[in-house]
Amino acid sequence: MPVISMPLDFNEEDLYVDLRATFGHPLFLKCEGFNFAGSIKLKAATEMVAAAERDGVLTPGATLVESSSGNLGVALSIIAASKGYGFLCVTDARCNLAARRTMEALGSRVHVITEPDAQAGFLGARIDYVRSLTASDSRYVWLNQFANQDNWKAHYRRTAPAIARQFPHLDVLFVGAGTTGTLMGCARYFRTWHRPVRVIAVDSVGSVSFGGAPGRRMIPGLGTSVPPQLLDASYVDEVIRVEEADTIRTCHRLAGRGFLFGGSTGTVVSGAAHWLDRHRPHRLTAVAIAPDLGERYLDTIYRPTWLQDCYGDDLHGEGLLAPDRLTGMRSA
Repeated sequence: MPVISMPLDFNEEDLYVDLRATFGHPLFLKCEGFNFAGSIKLKAATEMVAAAERDGVLTPGATLVESSSGNLGVALSIIAASKGYGFLCVTDARCNLAARRTMEALGSRVHVITEPDAQAGFLGARIDYVRSLTASDSRYVWLNQFANQDNWKAHYRRTAPAIARQFPHLDVLFVGAGTTGTLMGCARYFRTWHRPVRVIAVDSVGSVSFGGAPGRRMIPGLGTSVPPQLLDASYVDEVIRVEEADTIRTCHRLAGRGFLFGGSTGTVVSGAAHWLDRHRPHRLTAVAIAPDLGERYLDTIYRPTWLQDCYGDDLHGEGLLAPDRLTGMRSA
Protein backbone atom coordinates (compact mmCIF):
# COMPACT_ATOMS: atom_id res chain seq x y z
CA MET A 1 0.00 0.00 0.00
CA PRO A 2 1.62 3.30 -1.07
CA VAL A 3 1.69 5.97 1.64
CA ILE A 4 2.84 9.42 0.54
CA SER A 5 3.19 12.88 2.06
CA MET A 6 3.66 14.88 -1.16
CA PRO A 7 1.36 14.63 -4.22
CA LEU A 8 4.32 14.33 -6.61
CA ASP A 9 5.49 11.18 -4.81
CA PHE A 10 2.89 9.01 -6.55
CA ASN A 11 2.82 8.10 -10.24
CA GLU A 12 1.56 4.81 -11.68
CA GLU A 13 4.30 3.89 -14.13
CA ASP A 14 3.41 0.39 -15.28
CA LEU A 15 -0.22 0.48 -16.45
CA TYR A 16 -0.89 -0.48 -20.09
CA VAL A 17 -4.08 -1.02 -22.10
CA ASP A 18 -4.06 -3.70 -24.79
CA LEU A 19 -5.89 -2.08 -27.72
CA ARG A 20 -6.03 -5.18 -29.92
CA ALA A 21 -9.76 -5.68 -29.33
CA THR A 22 -10.50 -2.04 -30.21
CA PHE A 23 -8.33 -1.51 -33.28
CA GLY A 24 -7.47 -5.01 -34.44
CA HIS A 25 -3.73 -4.49 -34.04
CA PRO A 26 -1.31 -5.45 -31.25
CA LEU A 27 -0.81 -2.02 -29.65
CA PHE A 28 -0.08 -1.41 -25.97
CA LEU A 29 -1.04 2.00 -24.60
CA LYS A 30 1.09 3.28 -21.72
CA CYS A 31 -1.26 5.21 -19.43
CA GLU A 32 0.42 8.26 -17.89
CA GLY A 33 -2.62 9.92 -16.36
CA PHE A 34 -2.74 8.11 -13.03
CA ASN A 35 -1.13 10.64 -10.71
CA PHE A 36 -2.39 13.70 -8.86
CA ALA A 37 -1.71 15.94 -11.87
CA GLY A 38 -3.59 13.63 -14.22
CA SER A 39 -0.96 13.63 -16.95
CA ILE A 40 2.60 12.80 -17.99
CA LYS A 41 3.54 16.46 -17.41
CA LEU A 42 4.05 15.77 -13.71
CA LYS A 43 7.38 14.13 -14.57
CA ALA A 44 8.75 17.09 -16.48
CA ALA A 45 7.42 19.57 -13.92
CA THR A 46 9.06 17.65 -11.06
CA GLU A 47 12.43 17.47 -12.84
CA MET A 48 12.43 21.13 -13.88
CA VAL A 49 11.48 22.40 -10.42
CA ALA A 50 14.07 20.19 -8.72
CA ALA A 51 16.81 21.42 -11.06
CA ALA A 52 15.83 25.06 -10.50
CA GLU A 53 15.99 24.50 -6.74
CA ARG A 54 19.42 22.82 -6.98
CA ASP A 55 20.74 25.67 -9.12
CA GLY A 56 19.46 28.31 -6.71
CA VAL A 57 17.17 29.81 -9.34
CA LEU A 58 14.02 28.89 -7.44
CA THR A 59 14.06 30.03 -3.82
CA PRO A 60 11.44 30.42 -1.07
CA GLY A 61 8.98 33.20 -1.83
CA ALA A 62 9.39 32.93 -5.59
CA THR A 63 6.50 32.69 -8.01
CA LEU A 64 6.70 30.28 -10.91
CA VAL A 65 5.35 31.44 -14.26
CA GLU A 66 4.87 29.21 -17.29
CA SER A 67 3.10 29.15 -20.62
CA SER A 68 0.88 26.06 -20.75
CA SER A 69 -2.19 24.83 -22.60
CA GLY A 70 -3.29 23.00 -19.46
CA ASN A 71 -1.54 19.84 -18.30
CA LEU A 72 1.82 21.31 -17.32
CA GLY A 73 -0.02 24.15 -15.64
CA VAL A 74 -1.92 21.68 -13.47
CA ALA A 75 1.29 19.79 -12.64
CA LEU A 76 3.09 22.99 -11.63
CA SER A 77 0.05 24.09 -9.60
CA ILE A 78 0.27 20.88 -7.57
CA ILE A 79 4.00 21.24 -7.00
CA ALA A 80 3.73 24.95 -6.15
CA ALA A 81 0.95 24.29 -3.64
CA SER A 82 2.85 21.45 -1.99
CA LYS A 83 6.13 23.40 -1.78
CA GLY A 84 4.80 26.84 -0.92
CA TYR A 85 5.55 28.67 -4.19
CA GLY A 86 3.21 30.91 -6.11
CA PHE A 87 2.31 30.00 -9.66
CA LEU A 88 0.95 31.97 -12.60
CA CYS A 89 -0.11 30.04 -15.70
CA VAL A 90 -0.22 31.96 -18.98
CA THR A 91 -2.60 30.24 -21.39
CA ASP A 92 -5.15 31.03 -24.09
CA ALA A 93 -8.82 30.38 -24.78
CA ARG A 94 -8.17 26.84 -26.04
CA CYS A 95 -7.16 25.73 -22.54
CA ASN A 96 -9.83 23.38 -21.22
CA LEU A 97 -12.06 25.02 -18.63
CA ALA A 98 -11.57 22.05 -16.30
CA ALA A 99 -7.79 22.57 -16.34
CA ARG A 100 -8.18 26.28 -15.58
CA ARG A 101 -10.53 25.56 -12.69
CA THR A 102 -8.19 22.90 -11.33
CA MET A 103 -5.27 25.32 -11.31
CA GLU A 104 -7.34 27.99 -9.57
CA ALA A 105 -8.61 25.47 -7.00
CA LEU A 106 -4.98 24.71 -6.17
CA GLY A 107 -4.28 28.39 -5.50
CA SER A 108 -2.69 29.31 -8.82
CA ARG A 109 -3.49 32.32 -10.98
CA VAL A 110 -4.40 31.94 -14.65
CA HIS A 111 -3.86 34.65 -17.25
CA VAL A 112 -5.65 34.06 -20.57
CA ILE A 113 -4.17 35.53 -23.76
CA THR A 114 -7.01 36.55 -26.08
CA GLU A 115 -5.14 37.70 -29.22
CA PRO A 116 -2.62 35.54 -31.12
CA ASP A 117 0.68 36.86 -32.41
CA ALA A 118 0.44 37.60 -36.14
CA GLN A 119 3.34 35.26 -36.95
CA ALA A 120 3.69 32.87 -34.00
CA GLY A 121 0.05 32.37 -33.02
CA PHE A 122 -1.21 32.03 -29.46
CA LEU A 123 1.95 30.28 -28.27
CA GLY A 124 4.11 33.16 -29.46
CA ALA A 125 1.82 35.66 -27.71
CA ARG A 126 1.92 33.63 -24.50
CA ILE A 127 5.71 33.44 -24.50
CA ASP A 128 6.00 37.17 -25.20
CA TYR A 129 3.82 37.87 -22.17
CA VAL A 130 5.92 35.59 -19.94
CA ARG A 131 9.15 37.26 -21.12
CA SER A 132 7.82 40.74 -20.42
CA LEU A 133 6.59 39.67 -16.99
CA THR A 134 9.90 38.12 -15.90
CA ALA A 135 11.82 41.12 -17.24
CA SER A 136 9.71 43.49 -15.16
CA ASP A 137 9.65 41.55 -11.87
CA SER A 138 12.51 39.41 -10.51
CA ARG A 139 10.15 37.45 -8.24
CA TYR A 140 8.89 35.50 -11.26
CA VAL A 141 10.82 32.38 -12.25
CA TRP A 142 10.23 30.96 -15.73
CA LEU A 143 11.18 27.30 -16.11
CA ASN A 144 10.56 27.51 -19.89
CA GLN A 145 9.36 24.02 -20.72
CA PHE A 146 10.02 24.73 -24.41
CA ALA A 147 13.81 24.98 -23.99
CA ASN A 148 14.48 23.37 -20.60
CA GLN A 149 16.74 20.32 -21.00
CA ASP A 150 15.29 18.76 -17.84
CA ASN A 151 12.01 18.42 -19.74
CA TRP A 152 13.37 15.67 -22.01
CA LYS A 153 15.73 14.31 -19.35
CA ALA A 154 12.70 13.43 -17.19
CA HIS A 155 11.57 10.97 -19.85
CA TYR A 156 15.08 9.73 -20.59
CA ARG A 157 15.42 8.86 -16.89
CA ARG A 158 11.90 7.59 -16.19
CA THR A 159 9.45 7.06 -19.06
CA ALA A 160 11.70 5.28 -21.54
CA PRO A 161 13.36 2.93 -19.00
CA ALA A 162 9.92 2.00 -17.67
CA ILE A 163 8.82 0.98 -21.18
CA ALA A 164 12.07 -0.92 -21.75
CA ARG A 165 11.56 -2.93 -18.56
CA GLN A 166 8.09 -4.06 -19.60
CA PHE A 167 8.83 -4.57 -23.31
CA PRO A 168 12.40 -5.86 -23.79
CA HIS A 169 11.57 -6.75 -27.42
CA LEU A 170 10.03 -3.39 -28.33
CA ASP A 171 9.99 -2.64 -32.08
CA VAL A 172 7.95 0.55 -32.48
CA LEU A 173 7.20 3.44 -30.13
CA PHE A 174 4.59 6.12 -30.90
CA VAL A 175 5.04 9.43 -29.07
CA GLY A 176 3.05 12.65 -29.39
CA ALA A 177 4.90 15.86 -30.20
CA GLY A 178 4.18 19.02 -28.22
CA THR A 179 7.21 20.62 -26.58
CA THR A 180 8.85 17.34 -27.75
CA GLY A 181 10.19 16.68 -24.25
CA THR A 182 8.67 13.19 -24.06
CA LEU A 183 9.63 12.47 -27.67
CA MET A 184 13.26 13.55 -27.29
CA GLY A 185 13.78 11.78 -23.97
CA CYS A 186 12.43 8.48 -25.27
CA ALA A 187 14.13 8.77 -28.67
CA ARG A 188 17.52 9.48 -27.13
CA TYR A 189 17.16 6.57 -24.73
CA PHE A 190 16.18 4.02 -27.35
CA ARG A 191 18.82 5.22 -29.83
CA THR A 192 21.45 3.57 -27.60
CA TRP A 193 19.36 0.58 -26.49
CA HIS A 194 20.33 -3.04 -27.09
CA ARG A 195 18.04 -3.40 -30.13
CA PRO A 196 16.72 -1.01 -32.81
CA VAL A 197 13.46 0.72 -31.91
CA ARG A 198 11.57 2.74 -34.51
CA VAL A 199 10.46 6.00 -32.84
CA ILE A 200 7.49 7.59 -34.59
CA ALA A 201 6.40 11.12 -33.73
CA VAL A 202 2.67 11.87 -33.90
CA ASP A 203 1.78 15.50 -34.56
CA SER A 204 -1.41 17.44 -35.28
CA VAL A 205 -2.26 18.77 -38.73
CA GLY A 206 -1.72 22.53 -38.58
CA SER A 207 1.30 22.25 -36.28
CA VAL A 208 4.66 23.61 -37.48
CA SER A 209 6.79 21.32 -35.31
CA PHE A 210 8.16 19.39 -38.31
CA GLY A 211 7.67 22.10 -40.92
CA GLY A 212 4.69 22.99 -43.04
CA ALA A 213 2.15 25.78 -42.92
CA PRO A 214 0.35 26.58 -39.65
CA GLY A 215 -3.35 25.82 -39.44
CA ARG A 216 -6.25 26.07 -37.03
CA ARG A 217 -5.99 23.73 -34.05
CA MET A 218 -8.74 23.65 -31.43
CA ILE A 219 -7.55 20.76 -29.24
CA PRO A 220 -4.78 21.70 -26.76
CA GLY A 221 -1.82 19.49 -26.00
CA LEU A 222 0.02 18.31 -29.09
CA GLY A 223 1.28 20.49 -31.91
CA THR A 224 2.68 23.99 -31.79
CA SER A 225 2.71 27.26 -33.71
CA VAL A 226 6.40 27.81 -32.93
CA PRO A 227 9.15 25.28 -33.85
CA PRO A 228 10.12 23.37 -30.65
CA GLN A 229 13.54 24.33 -29.32
CA LEU A 230 14.05 20.87 -27.82
CA LEU A 231 13.44 19.01 -31.07
CA ASP A 232 16.31 17.21 -32.79
CA ALA A 233 14.58 15.54 -35.73
CA SER A 234 17.58 13.29 -36.39
CA TYR A 235 16.37 11.08 -33.53
CA VAL A 236 12.91 10.64 -35.11
CA ASP A 237 12.40 7.85 -37.64
CA GLU A 238 9.04 8.99 -38.99
CA VAL A 239 6.37 11.64 -38.47
CA ILE A 240 2.61 11.10 -38.74
CA ARG A 241 0.23 14.05 -38.79
CA VAL A 242 -3.33 13.54 -37.58
CA GLU A 243 -6.41 15.59 -38.41
CA GLU A 244 -8.36 16.80 -35.37
CA ALA A 245 -11.45 15.04 -36.72
CA ASP A 246 -9.57 11.74 -36.41
CA THR A 247 -8.43 12.62 -32.91
CA ILE A 248 -12.07 13.10 -31.92
CA ARG A 249 -13.24 9.92 -33.63
CA THR A 250 -10.55 7.92 -31.85
CA CYS A 251 -11.40 9.39 -28.45
CA HIS A 252 -15.06 8.49 -28.94
CA ARG A 253 -14.15 5.02 -30.14
CA LEU A 254 -12.06 4.42 -27.02
CA ALA A 255 -14.85 5.83 -24.83
CA GLY A 256 -17.19 3.35 -26.47
CA ARG A 257 -14.99 0.63 -24.93
CA GLY A 258 -15.04 2.31 -21.52
CA PHE A 259 -11.66 4.09 -21.82
CA LEU A 260 -12.02 7.86 -21.42
CA PHE A 261 -8.81 9.46 -22.69
CA GLY A 262 -7.80 13.01 -23.59
CA GLY A 263 -7.23 14.66 -26.92
CA SER A 264 -3.47 14.09 -26.94
CA THR A 265 -4.04 10.37 -26.41
CA GLY A 266 -6.63 10.29 -29.17
CA THR A 267 -4.11 11.85 -31.56
CA VAL A 268 -1.35 9.38 -30.68
CA VAL A 269 -3.62 6.33 -30.91
CA SER A 270 -5.11 7.52 -34.19
CA GLY A 271 -1.64 7.96 -35.69
CA ALA A 272 -0.49 4.58 -34.37
CA ALA A 273 -3.58 2.80 -35.76
CA HIS A 274 -3.02 4.35 -39.17
CA TRP A 275 0.65 3.34 -39.20
CA LEU A 276 -0.15 -0.22 -38.14
CA ASP A 277 -2.76 -0.45 -40.91
CA ARG A 278 0.06 0.00 -43.42
CA HIS A 279 2.56 -2.46 -41.95
CA ARG A 280 2.71 -6.05 -40.70
CA PRO A 281 1.80 -5.47 -37.05
CA HIS A 282 1.48 -9.15 -36.06
CA ARG A 283 5.28 -9.33 -36.18
CA LEU A 284 5.81 -6.15 -34.18
CA THR A 285 5.76 -5.18 -30.52
CA ALA A 286 4.26 -1.69 -30.52
CA VAL A 287 3.72 0.77 -27.66
CA ALA A 288 2.04 4.19 -27.70
CA ILE A 289 2.22 6.73 -24.89
CA ALA A 290 -1.09 8.14 -23.57
CA PRO A 291 -0.25 11.52 -21.98
CA ASP A 292 -3.54 12.15 -20.20
CA LEU A 293 -7.08 11.05 -19.33
CA GLY A 294 -10.39 12.41 -20.58
CA GLU A 295 -12.08 14.24 -17.72
CA ARG A 296 -10.62 17.62 -18.71
CA TYR A 297 -12.10 17.24 -22.18
CA LEU A 298 -15.72 16.70 -21.16
CA ASP A 299 -16.60 20.28 -22.16
CA THR A 300 -14.84 19.99 -25.53
CA ILE A 301 -14.27 16.80 -27.52
CA TYR A 302 -16.95 14.88 -25.60
CA ARG A 303 -19.54 17.67 -25.77
CA PRO A 304 -21.79 17.71 -28.88
CA THR A 305 -22.41 21.47 -28.78
CA TRP A 306 -18.64 22.20 -28.76
CA LEU A 307 -18.14 19.82 -31.68
CA GLN A 308 -20.94 21.54 -33.60
CA ASP A 309 -19.49 24.99 -32.93
CA CYS A 310 -16.01 23.95 -34.05
CA TYR A 311 -16.65 21.44 -36.83
CA GLY A 312 -20.23 21.94 -38.03
CA ASP A 313 -23.44 19.97 -37.73
CA ASP A 314 -22.42 16.78 -39.55
CA LEU A 315 -21.40 14.73 -36.51
CA HIS A 316 -22.78 11.31 -37.34
CA GLY A 317 -23.49 9.18 -40.37
CA GLU A 318 -20.56 9.87 -42.70
CA GLY A 319 -19.45 12.86 -40.65
CA LEU A 320 -17.20 13.51 -37.69
CA LEU A 321 -18.34 10.63 -35.50
CA ALA A 322 -18.97 8.09 -38.22
CA PRO A 323 -18.25 4.60 -36.82
CA ASP A 324 -14.77 3.18 -37.40
CA ARG A 325 -13.50 6.15 -39.40
CA LEU A 326 -9.76 6.59 -38.87
CA THR A 327 -8.84 8.14 -42.20
CA GLY A 328 -7.37 11.51 -43.09
CA MET A 329 -3.90 11.05 -41.57
CA ARG A 330 -0.81 11.81 -43.56
CA SER A 331 2.80 10.72 -43.17
CA ALA A 332 5.42 13.43 -43.39
